[in-house]
Amino acid sequence: MFSKFLLPLAALATIALTTAGCATVDTSTTSQVVTETFMVPAADPGIQLHVRNKRPAGVTQFAPNRVVLFVHGATYPAETGFDMDLPGGSWLDVAARRGFDAYLVDVRGYGRSTRPRAMSEAASANPPFADTADAVKDVGAAVDFILQRRGVGKLNLVGWSWGTAIMGTYAAGNNAKVERLVLYAPLYAMRDAPPISGVGAFRAVQREAARERGARGIPPARVEEISPRAWFDKWFDANLATDPQGAAQTPPVVRAPNGVIKDIGEIWAKGRSTYDPANIRVPTMLIIGEWDQDTPLYMAQDVFAKMTNSPDKRFVILGEGTHAMVLEKHRMRLIGEVQQFLEE
Repeated sequence: MFSKFLLPLAALATIALTTAGCATVDTSTTSQVVTETFMVPAADPGIQLHVRNKRPAGVTQFAPNRVVLFVHGATYPAETGFDMDLPGGSWLDVAARRGFDAYLVDVRGYGRSTRPRAMSEAASANPPFADTADAVKDVGAAVDFILQRRGVGKLNLVGWSWGTAIMGTYAAGNNAKVERLVLYAPLYAMRDAPPISGVGAFRAVQREAARERGARGIPPARVEEISPRAWFDKWFDANLATDPQGAAQTPPVVRAPNGVIKDIGEIWAKGRSTYDPANIRVPTMLIIGEWDQDTPLYMAQDVFAKMTNSPDKRFVILGEGTHAMVLEKHRMRLIGEVQQFLEE
């Protein structure tokens, strides 16, 4: 059955609840997709940020509403969330085929961006690094690079999980550079802290621990249906490929900076946030899966209620999806809803 409540598009606020069907995207190609990779200097010396771009071949000029930047969450890099070749295609490929100039960025210490020396030493030997303030600076560097490259004044932003705090904080302070904002699985002031732990500079995640955490919220009898093991293993292998040092350990691990863990303890777990939603003055979509246990529904509800100055805000709940819906059976529902919002 399909159930969706949607106010007219002209309404300022939209709340959509989807349990089976939703917006779909036509992923047919009218041109080839070009991929380019850049190492962009961060605001702080000695740090280079991995930025990947996918766009239609032969197109180098884009309107601001056709430029979009994606950023990752607390543990894994952007490419394995937004450029993962699963059924339906990677999100960056879908966007590029629909005429977008699509980018992703890895915050310092993640993926293919600069891994500070502390990540080559024992985790306990150094304090946490790459917190939200650092991540906002890194996003700012990527935004400025893209705006200058394309000669536009603003672009769209999409954040996932911790990435929503990064993008929300950036947007709240830089509305003039933002066309539209998407907060997928919004992180906000907590009532109960999520099952993330770590001390020292970084943490290391093993395959089976990642699998167990990713399946939380899915009815046990449906785990393989919703999150096929083959998809998960392909995704985890792709994460290991971005972290050769972690992959060389026994067992192999994916390493992630603990700046976000520090912020959880000092900010979100104390009922605070890194930004005030009322300071966001651009069209904004909040979107979340019904089974999300990492950023529960109340967080998105709180952000939506406090987003009093957005000229157009949407709140979409998608059925049969967890925090990692972009990697699951109904991933194209998520992509379809977001693309529809970006393309209006």
